[in-house]
Amino acid sequence: MRKIIMNRVLMMIALVAGLGLVVGSGGCRSVPTYTDPGQQMKVRVGQEFVIALESNITTGYSWQESHDEALVELVGNTYKQSQHSQGLVGAGGTEYFRFKALSSGRAEITLNYKRPWEEEIAETKVFTVDIK
Repeated sequence: MRKIIMNRVLMMIALVAGLGLVVGSGGCRSVPTYTDPGQQMKVRVGQEFVIALESNITTGYSWQESHDEALVELVGNTYKQSQHSQGLVGAGGTEYFRFKALSSGRAEITLNYKRPWEEEIAETKVFTVDIK
């Protein structure tokens, strides 16, 4: 009797663990991340993707984006300080721009690295996205 109960308990633990793995892996899809404008960017309508660029907002510089709003939507953008430089004053990090493809076509996403209050652009990167 004790052996039967133990087997059932072990089976329940295995079942719960298995369900956790299925739910955990199925609920989170990998989002493609691009860091180089030369990378081939191919996404599907409805798919999200990320552009990640090194930045140092402590200098006042940040990436300012523009895009065709009929083809892609900016879902959000965040800045994350580099892990190895946590706590260091003036240390850089990465800006992440998350987009969603809205309709088929070829979209250009332009990012200008500049101070918002200045006209001068320090750097420009243009990413081309093919949406199917």
